[in-house]
Amino acid sequence: MTTTGEDHVPARGGPWWWDRRRGAVLDVSLGAVSALECAAEGIPFARDAGIPTAMGVLFGLLAGSVLVVRRKWPITVVLVALAITPAEMGFLLGVVGLYTLAACELPRRIIGALAGMSFLGTLIVTFVRLRQDMGQDGVDLGEWFFAFAAIGSSLGLTAPPLLLGLYVGQRRRLMESLRERADSLERELQLLAERAEERAEWARGEERTRIAREMHDVVAHRVSLMVVHAAALQAVARKDPEKAVKNAALVGDMGRQALTELREMLGVLRSGGEGARVERAAVPLAAVGVAAAAAASRAAGDGESSSEGPSLSELDELIGQSEAAGMVVALSVEGEGRAYAAEVESTAFRVVQEALTNVHKHAAGAKTYVRLAHRVSEIAMQVENEPPPVASAASSARLPSGGNGLVGMKERVAALGGVFVSGPTDAGGFRVSAVIPAS
Repeated sequence: MTTTGEDHVPARGGPWWWDRRRGAVLDVSLGAVSALECAAEGIPFARDAGIPTAMGVLFGLLAGSVLVVRRKWPITVVLVALAITPAEMGFLLGVVGLYTLAACELPRRIIGALAGMSFLGTLIVTFVRLRQDMGQDGVDLGEWFFAFAAIGSSLGLTAPPLLLGLYVGQRRRLMESLRERADSLERELQLLAERAEERAEWARGEERTRIAREMHDVVAHRVSLMVVHAAALQAVARKDPEKAVKNAALVGDMGRQALTELREMLGVLRSGGEGARVERAAVPLAAVGVAAAAAASRAAGDGESSSEGPSLSELDELIGQSEAAGMVVALSVEGEGRAYAAEVESTAFRVVQEALTNVHKHAAGAKTYVRLAHRVSEIAMQVENEPPPVASAASSARLPSGGNGLVGMKERVAALGGVFVSGPTDAGGFRVSAVIPAS
């Protein structure tokens, strides 16, 4: 990336007011040449003025050396050039002074006024000097010739340095403006890149959370039921062999379904799709999330794929699985059922599923009430369990808990603009309630 605007400021490597040593060398050289020119022109000036030649030479040296400060005080240089114009001195001083004045960042009215004064001064001196010289030689060419020659000479000494200085100054300011705009654009781009990186990091975090939530929904319910059935199998293995065989078959079926769903999710990490060869390239988190959602849609246990996720029509089967594991579940439905958006039905199903899973984990054997209400503009669900019995065969399962179930339910409901509330009841049980907008 290029440097910023502060880095574009030239480093002050020269003495005094010069930014660079090269500029100091140039100005000192011009000042020396101008001093020598004015010193040479000071000899005839001293003779015409009737003063000692040494004074004329010294005057020329001092006046010409003013060119050294042209960058710091350009107005002073032009005024000195105007002052010595009647003495016919300072040709280089006047030309370079006008150029520097026009190139610097001064108000145009000041540049125009000083340029006009320089033009008039040169015009008057040239006109008077031509008449004197022609009169001494006895040549009479007319006033128009002297005026034309004076105007031409004045324009030749004033216009070229003035126009060149204006051009160079304008170009310099344009380059500085373009540089500042480029620096500003780069700072904006850098800020946008930082914000984009922050948004990408936030999106990655959100995607990781979504994947974790989907995998939790896929695995937690089935594995919880497997553990409950395994505990029941251990309790009745000797007393009721027929029931033990049935429980063992259920555990096997659920385990196979859970493994199938896990393989489908993890397969996304190993290949880009069906028939694609295995690659070691990084797989986007979004692809894993899609696979997780697709696998989660089969958590009801029918083994058929559904790209839109589980629906409320699978609620009876979900409750049947919990009842097969020994849970007493009472389902009540209020209002007339209707079709909702896929994400609404999937979220409602997941809330009930996770709530039942939590009952298996923390209140095994407790009677549970599932209530579903179809309202005009929303759908409400509530899962409430009674206090667990003091001791039961299923309670020995000791199901682990990661503490993410309630958080995932709340995130799902909040993403659809709904309200989620959970907490213990006065009777010692636990209640989970959610209200989701229907549209």
